Formats: sequence, structure tokens, C-alpha cells
Amino acid sequence: MGEPLDSEVGPLAPSLGRAQRVGLLLTLILGGLTAMPALSMDLYLPALPEVGHTLHSSAAAAQLTLTACMLGLALGQLVAGPLSDRFGRRRPLVVGLSAYTLASVGCALAPNLEALVATRALQGLCGAAGIVIARAIVRDLFDGLAMARFFSTLMLVSGAAPILAPVFGAQLLRFTDWRGVFVALAVMGVLLTLVVLRLLPETLAPSRRQAGGLVTSLRVTRGLLADRVFSGYVLTASLSFAALFAYVSASPFVVQKLYGASPQMFSLLFMVNSVGLVAMSQVNGRLLVGRVSADRTVAVGLAVVTIAAVALLVMTSGVVGHADLWMIAGGLLVLMSAMALIMPNASSRALMRASHAAGSASALIGTSQFLMGAVATPLVGIAGEGTAVPMATVQLVAVLLASFCFLGLCRPWRTQD
Repeated sequence: MGEPLDSEVGPLAPSLGRAQRVGLLLTLILGGLTAMPALSMDLYLPALPEVGHTLHSSAAAAQLTLTACMLGLALGQLVAGPLSDRFGRRRPLVVGLSAYTLASVGCALAPNLEALVATRALQGLCGAAGIVIARAIVRDLFDGLAMARFFSTLMLVSGAAPILAPVFGAQLLRFTDWRGVFVALAVMGVLLTLVVLRLLPETLAPSRRQAGGLVTSLRVTRGLLADRVFSGYVLTASLSFAALFAYVSASPFVVQKLYGASPQMFSLLFMVNSVGLVAMSQVNGRLLVGRVSADRTVAVGLAVVTIAAVALLVMTSGVVGHADLWMIAGGLLVLMSAMALIMPNASSRALMRASHAAGSASALIGTSQFLMGAVATPLVGIAGEGTAVPMATVQLVAVLLASFCFLGLCRPWRTQD
């Protein structure tokens, strides 16, 4: 079943039978929903040092606003995923997007760091519906190689968020302060809500929905976690995400404070790294999927990220002398780009084992990723703003653990694509 499913997608069902007629629309909508975490984080990144200064807090304390949003995104998916399995995709999605908009307004009005941390957690909790339900919709409509290809295509759209968001955020800071960034996120929430209401059909037919309440949801979740291979792919993707987010959370301080770059230069370097991620995702989707096994692609990605993380640790520790900004940027570009070989393939392999509960499976994937990211965030700032060694250390440990889970739990030499 490699083509889009036609029979259970509401008013666009005739068009979905011809994937080329709705592929662009579907990709744009789901890409926008999948990009919500990146927009929530990356639009705000250039303003992070300003937040700490304005609210009279340290770098580590300011990074708690990222951690809070990550925790909210993690926990929110555990709620939104099972709800979408029970009530369909549209209703939980609209509710989540509407609440995200209100939470973004609350962030803009936060009077102190404590209030900002609380509203950021709420923003993440509500925004989680977008990413988890978008991933479940992909599983509703696609299977096999088609799903892996669509995930890579989706990264072309969702990957534009980390490319454009820091640039847009840096330009916003020319005209407003960090509060204006959250106003922009509120506007984005309104637009996405209207697009979903107007254009996105229901993709989960009533006959395929999960009956029962909390007990049923917990039983389904327990069954998924008991699947060793499913859990292995989830942990592989999630620990890789931790390595990626160690860069996301540390880079504003490493690039701007340690190396003296401007917010605009930071946004440019961030954009280059994101272009690498998007470009490699297209290599994966257009050239590798169907020609090279997903497991082999994941293995290559893990090897490349490990090499890049070792190089970054050597450079930042001063073992081979002082590394300049461009050497660090090169290592980060390789690390970011190789993530596109790991995360789409590991996620699609996990979802392939959970067609009966795509929402719950998507929630576990997303929750695990953001929990790992939330753990990585404070660790990268543990030694203060004067060194990038913690960032490189967290990245290396995370990718080594990801490799261990991939080999020990997934056992790719025993599975078939």
C-alpha cells in the first residue's frame, strides 16, 4: 500500500486519489503544522540573550524558557495523540491551535522570567497538537516507501522554518523587542487555525477510531512500548534529536557571546545549517528511499554524526589549538545535515509498526524527542557562557546512546525493509 489512501479523507477524497493534485496543498498544511516547534523555538532564539538581560537572569535561567516549551511539547503530545485516535484528527487539532495562540499572547505579556517560563510551558503543551497530529495524518494516508518519501518531502517545508525563523526573528529585533516575537507567533497560530478549518479534511474514519477512555489509551501505549523494535527506533530518533537540540539551545550563546557574532550573523549561520538539513532530507527522499534500506541509511547517518561530534569536542576543548568560528560552523553543518538521514527513516520505521494506533505512536515518538531535548538544554549551559565543550559533549553522548539503541534494540541485521 504505497499510494495515498482514498476512501476516508472527507471532502478531498476524490483529489487524494490523484496525489499530484493535492500533494502540494497537503504538504504545505502538514509542513506548517510540523514546523510549529521549530517556529516556536527558532524565531525566539536570536532574542534569547536579550530575554536574560531584560528579565535580569543568567544564561542558564533564560534557557529554562526553552526547556519549559520543550517539556510542554513533550507532555502535550501524550494528550493530543490518543485524543486524535479517539475523536479524529481535526477537532483536537483546532482546539490545540486556538489554545496555542492564546498562550503566545500570554508569553508576550509575561512580566518576569517565572511567568515567561510558565506561559512557554503552556505554549508548548498546546502547540504539541500540531506536530503529533500531522505525523498521524501522514500515517493515515501513506504506507511503506511512500510514507518515508513523504516524510522527507515534509522536511522540505517544515525545514524552511529553522532556515527562515532565525532570520525573521533577528530582523524583528530591529523593530521590536523579544515580546514582539511572541506576537508574531500568535499571528501564526491564528493563520494555521484558519487554514486547518478551511482546507484540511478529516483523515481518520469513525470505523478506525479507538473506542474507550484512558484505560484503553494506556493499554495501547503499553503495547507499543513493549515492542522492542518500535522502542528502539523511537529512542534512536529521540537521542539524535537531543544531539540536534544541544546545538539549537547552545548556539545563540556560543556564536554570539563566545565568538562575538551579531544576531544577524548568528541567524545566517543557523540558516546555512538548516539548508544542509533540508538538502540532505531531499537526497534521502528522492535518491535513497527505495534504493538503500532505511536501516542502512540510519546507520550511515549515525556514523557521520558521531564523527562530527568527536571533531567538535576536539575543537572546542582546545586540544588542537584555538578553533575559529568557521571551523565550529563547519562541524555543526555536517552534524545537522546528517540528522536528515536518521530522523525521518527511524520515525517512519517506528510508525510502520503501529498502523492500528498512529496517533498514540506519533505521540510517543514526539514526546520522547522533546523530553530528550529538554534534558539536553540545561546541560549545554552547565559550565557557563565561556565554553562550548558542554554542547559538544552532550552531542557526542547522545549520538553514542542512539547508536547503542539502534544496534541493541532494532537489530537491523534481522529486520526487513
